[in-house]
Amino acid sequence: MPTQIDQDFWIELKSKLQTLLLDIGLDIVYAVICFFLGVFIIKFVMRLLKRALVKSKVELSLKTFIESLSIFLLYGLLFFAVGSILGIKSTSFLAIFGAAGIAVGLALQGSLSNFAGGILILVFKPFRVGDLIEVNGKLGEVQKIDILYTSIKTFDGRIITMPNGGVSNSDVDNRTAEKYRRIDLELKFSFEEDVDRLREVIVRALSKNPKVATHLDVDVRLEEIREYDMKIMARCWVPSTEYWPLFWEQLEAVKKELDQEGIKIPIPRRTVYQGGEKEK
Repeated sequence: MPTQIDQDFWIELKSKLQTLLLDIGLDIVYAVICFFLGVFIIKFVMRLLKRALVKSKVELSLKTFIESLSIFLLYGLLFFAVGSILGIKSTSFLAIFGAAGIAVGLALQGSLSNFAGGILILVFKPFRVGDLIEVNGKLGEVQKIDILYTSIKTFDGRIITMPNGGVSNSDVDNRTAEKYRRIDLELKFSFEEDVDRLREVIVRALSKNPKVATHLDVDVRLEEIREYDMKIMARCWVPSTEYWPLFWEQLEAVKKELDQEGIKIPIPRRTVYQGGEKEK
């Protein structure tokens, strides 16, 4: 008798397991198919979105942000669909996501502030992709603005990734926001040099460069009379995007023009007077 009961129990258990596995197995198969089909659809939709953004000539910084946010939302919908196929009710699914969202939100408060910072950057536009900016002592060209981070490329080829929360709450020095930027050259000369002649020579040197803004003044002024020399400030305006190459070119042009005119940069000198012998 016990043997017959045991056999019936195992037969019934086997039947239930087969039924359960059959039902769950079909759900798993459908979920896997849905997942891979969803990934394919997401990639297809993202390609269409990228083309649409290119045709609409959306600003590059906004374009990268929209792409990042779209991927996040589409994959969220995909996981919701897969969960529904596996039998997770929408209310339960939303409750799980809500609880997980609260937990993740508490653990990733910095990331949420970075997301908010990215929104602020795109709304108020303190800088855009391609701008040369300095933030917290980091100087570089903006390469990418994502939903959480901003990447800049320094002059020596380094990529610096900065959290959007910190960037949006910091002073941003945008050096290419305006079309033109002023070059300031600080020069020093001896007191014997004629200021008017210096002005003529330096203005001529600065004005030779074809990239100098002709509608803005080239200015040379006596800035300060110091103990051993006088300081001359020379200023001209150039395109902001070419500031540093033109800065070095103009400095070199002024040096060559001064050499041709025989004007030397002064060397600090000190006159020492020797007193006479003391009377005995």
